[in-house]
Amino acid sequence: MVLATTSDPRSFNDILAKETSTSLVTDLIFEGLTTTNASTTKVEPNLAKSWDISEDGLTWTFHLREDARWNDGQPFTADDVVFTFNGLIYNPDIPSSARDIFTVDGKTFQVEKMDDYTVRFTLPVKFAPFLRGMSQAILPQHKLQKAVREGRFNFTWGIDADPAEIVGTGPFKLVRYDPGQRLVFERNPYYWKKSFDGDPLPYLERIIYLIVPGVDVGLLKFMEGTLDGYTLRGMDYPLVKPLEAKNNFTVYDLGPDTGSQFLFFNQNSGRNPQTGQPFVAPYKLAWFTDLEFRKAVAHAVDKEKIIEIVDNKLGYPQHSAMGPAAGFFYNPHVAEYDYDLNKARAILAAAGFSDRNGDGFIEDPRGNTVEFSLYTNAGTTERVDIAAIIREDLERLGMKVHFQALEFNTLVSKLTSRFDWEAVILGLTGGIEPHFGKNVWMSSGQLHMWYPMQEKPATAWEKRVDEIFDQGVQELDENKRKELYDEYQLIVSRELPLIYTVLGARLYAVRNKFGNLKPTNYGGVFHNPEELYMKEGYR
Repeated sequence: MVLATTSDPRSFNDILAKETSTSLVTDLIFEGLTTTNASTTKVEPNLAKSWDISEDGLTWTFHLREDARWNDGQPFTADDVVFTFNGLIYNPDIPSSARDIFTVDGKTFQVEKMDDYTVRFTLPVKFAPFLRGMSQAILPQHKLQKAVREGRFNFTWGIDADPAEIVGTGPFKLVRYDPGQRLVFERNPYYWKKSFDGDPLPYLERIIYLIVPGVDVGLLKFMEGTLDGYTLRGMDYPLVKPLEAKNNFTVYDLGPDTGSQFLFFNQNSGRNPQTGQPFVAPYKLAWFTDLEFRKAVAHAVDKEKIIEIVDNKLGYPQHSAMGPAAGFFYNPHVAEYDYDLNKARAILAAAGFSDRNGDGFIEDPRGNTVEFSLYTNAGTTERVDIAAIIREDLERLGMKVHFQALEFNTLVSKLTSRFDWEAVILGLTGGIEPHFGKNVWMSSGQLHMWYPMQEKPATAWEKRVDEIFDQGVQELDENKRKELYDEYQLIVSRELPLIYTVLGARLYAVRNKFGNLKPTNYGGVFHNPEELYMKEGYR
């Protein structure tokens, strides 16, 4: 099966992964104790074949599969689970986003080996999404423990690693990486899962991801027959859909995307530790932290135009952190900002922003021209087009916007380590469990993008969101959990740390050569790569 990606991975280390360019690789290689059924969204056994729960809900005992092996042939045991949590996730020297998720009220889980195939988790408090969270990838102790002891783990399994060293229990293993060209995976000969008929899985011998310079190139390669699948943008639909029968593929429309796309400003009041200079010029920081400024920008986002032009009318407006694809936890009753440039101008004027010198650009109350850089990731024409539409309207308000599309990994570096940016349009993959967004929404979270890793909440509303996430994860009554997460979505919509744009429809085109294809909104079209097989007559 040949697919495409528009970015090289930043790493092959799942514990350090913060971006889809890495998780695309690691999702094929690593597995967790549990998995979420893509059709029912129910939690099912995976590397753990079963589990027991104490009456108070705080002690979980997992019974591991005895037939699971790492792709180098070594046995998978309880030592690997304990190592992943105690040696990696809870290691303060390792910047793991998972630590945010598996820490409640500042307390971690106690993870103990009972015997080679039994692990006990003792929770400090009740943790509602615990079973779903156990889909956390487990990494091999025998390959990584030495790197941890020597303080090298954060530089282990980088993109310069020998693929043979990257060992997982998943259905495929990485065998080749040619930067800027391709990633090649082959079936894991030791994979534990069997078909209903007892056949060893996976069926596919190889998966290849071509690294292409942009989505348009991916479309061309699909149309010429090089790729077996392609994620459509709305703009592609009228070109691709009529050719289904002629070119022997099927277009699947799975409904609203589970992710999100948004504009946000840098509100980081910190300073560069090397230079002592602020990450953001103080006068610009004053704009970006001003809710009225962000409200004006929100009223300048023409969502209907984006849906019509960029998504070819195959899109949905988004107003807060979770969209309708989230199901039960989605709150449709949040603050909305209609597209209205006159309203935006009035808000800016009331906040002291006006064109004082008649040059066509507005100035702040101190006379500084409202001017900033706007970034998004290159290779995604959809976001580039969204940026162009928003930029045009912001300039109609009198703002001077310098737009630049950056290579994805360069942009991620700016956001997560250098903090040298002013405004960005980006997206998140999303999901159905609110708590798994904790590393974004908790003020101390590593992906709290507009102001990451705060020592204490910078605002009262961020403090309240922290409280909601701490309470919500401990609340076992689903309806009460929903009340809490509804409140968080309402707060986010009012405070606008992220100014949401639109959700695209989940559209895929797939050649009619694969059996066991089971598309779902939650999982997409290739959520079960171990079960896919080539139909007779294809090669």
